[in-house]
Amino acid sequence: MQTLMNKRVLLGVTGGIAAYKSAELIRRLQDQGAQVRVVMTRASTEFITPLTLQALSQHPVHTELLDAETESAMGHIELARWADLVLVAPATTNFIAQIAGGHGSDLLTTLCLAAECPLAIAPAMNQAMWGNASTQQNCNLLTQRGIRLFGPAEGLQACGEEGSGRLLDVDAIVTQTRELFDTGILAGKHVVITAGPTREAIDPVRFISNHSSGKQGYALATAALEAGAKVTLITGPTSIAPPERANTIGVTSASEMFDAVQRSLEEADIFIGVAAVADYRPVNVSEQKIKKSAAPSNSSVTLELVENPDIIQSVANQDHRPFTIGFAAETDNVIEHAKNKLVSKNLDMIVANDVSETEFGFNSDQNHTTVLWPNRSEELPAMSKAAISSRIIELVAETIGENNG
Repeated sequence: MQTLMNKRVLLGVTGGIAAYKSAELIRRLQDQGAQVRVVMTRASTEFITPLTLQALSQHPVHTELLDAETESAMGHIELARWADLVLVAPATTNFIAQIAGGHGSDLLTTLCLAAECPLAIAPAMNQAMWGNASTQQNCNLLTQRGIRLFGPAEGLQACGEEGSGRLLDVDAIVTQTRELFDTGILAGKHVVITAGPTREAIDPVRFISNHSSGKQGYALATAALEAGAKVTLITGPTSIAPPERANTIGVTSASEMFDAVQRSLEEADIFIGVAAVADYRPVNVSEQKIKKSAAPSNSSVTLELVENPDIIQSVANQDHRPFTIGFAAETDNVIEHAKNKLVSKNLDMIVANDVSETEFGFNSDQNHTTVLWPNRSEELPAMSKAAISSRIIELVAETIGENNG
């Protein structure tokens, strides 16, 4: 099973003999389904060429902080937003000291400071350097900040000495990378998620719909699975593959989605309404394709619409309802509209995003959202939808824990 499917790993390579192992690491991460992009320090290019890692990752390798070509296409901030994880392997003692001191002297250190996603470091150095008090102090500081250390391992080193400081085996790095995403914070919970658009038929070939791609809902389903939950994903028509471990139910119209949700709620602990459900549907659906009139080109056709059932409100107002989270995709007064929806629909949480921003929202791989509760809010910075989904799932678990405490 590809347990890192669609995860975006930004691999940082620093200057040490173990840099040659980054080639194998790229392959192994890709075997697990991850997308990998590479940033190299200048020193690392003395041990392995950028061309080698470019061929393996199938993406340009980034080496310079101030590079006109990369800044115009994907600058250091964009790279930081792209990643679900920044993994530095190997990490030299100098790199560790720079990160501990908050220095951004090159592209890789700058990325690490700018990234909102998790950061993991796999140290590799001489055993005496690893045992040095300054290195140990720096590593302790990084651990306190929530940065994960993978290794190092013990054994014979390139210098001929033996001891702790070797780069952890590639298999072990991949295993610990997978474990970063498998949190278990929703273990034993059943999460029902709606995703994608709905389509409301006008005739056999035409329908009313919207621009929802389903990416955010699918990313949330993946994040919930990684958190240990049983997931039922009820999805409108999309062009993306659903998570393998989810119980996926495909629907087309809002009425079909409503019925599928009602059937899935009996054992649901959490409901997340991400789908962009059509508010209205045609009163009458033609059994045959509606032909273009022979009248002049300025002729008009009138559609009579009726309101669709409100799926999330129906869930939130049940007697034994699950913990209910809504999404508010707005084009203006985003926070105000989200607050009103939170109250009017009796939700526990709501996630608001501005879909008028073409860089984020519908069809984008990134999002910029604000999570609201009845008494507080938290703005999430722009990052990948996978990273945002992981944070939303963490907030759901924390809120449920607070409510049960």
